[in-house]
Amino acid sequence: MKLGKSTPVDDPKTLQLADYIDQNALPAAPAQYNYDGNISAWGMMGNDKINICTCAAAGHLIMEWTNANGAMFTPADQDIIKAYAAISGYNPLTGTGDGGAGTLDALNYWRKTGIAGHNILAYAALAPQNHQHIMQSVYLFGGCYVGLSLPLSAQTQTVWAIPPAGTQASSTKGSWGGHVVPVIGYDANGLTLVTWGITKTMTWDFWNAYCDESYAIISADFASNNTAPNGFNLASLKQDLQKITAG
Repeated sequence: MKLGKSTPVDDPKTLQLADYIDQNALPAAPAQYNYDGNISAWGMMGNDKINICTCAAAGHLIMEWTNANGAMFTPADQDIIKAYAAISGYNPLTGTGDGGAGTLDALNYWRKTGIAGHNILAYAALAPQNHQHIMQSVYLFGGCYVGLSLPLSAQTQTVWAIPPAGTQASSTKGSWGGHVVPVIGYDANGLTLVTWGITKTMTWDFWNAYCDESYAIISADFASNNTAPNGFNLASLKQDLQKITAG
């Protein structure tokens, strides 16, 4: 399996979810929630052969959002590869330039240009290790775009969890590499994600230890008629987004 997430970039222009939510106005996130809709075939979207996880994760979220609205759209692999090539410089004909991509580069491309004909409205970073934020992002927006710095020990785990020996040796953060996944559900035991064509679970402790980026994604594919969820100031977010210069 391939990965493909570059080292996180601290960009001060990135909007922060905490600036746009009123915890007193928001409905409480349920104790457990899952948006998978019994999707039986997620597809690899090239991530078995190419370091394309930043775009494959986007493709899987598009599938999940459109499925939740009753008309699932599955991006073609060539459209996911086209987006990755534009973002990273990867050459599909020669296979050169397959060095992965940054999450912010992928998110900005998704917002401005679109992936497989689907654009997002905006994205906002979650506070690190904030369980309430990721639960609210899944519940309110139908998923979360998460960057992980995976350990080698994750290669053989059915459920991603911290081994009894802790986060040393083969469980050292980043010893395998960076990976982006969509989180589409959660419960008391952990979070449900999509990667390499299947759903998988990671424990909350694993997420605490290895997540180094996470973003709420605002998409018309999921937000019917662009209506803001209760307690979320979408109009203010879009105004701030317009103030950000390209780059």
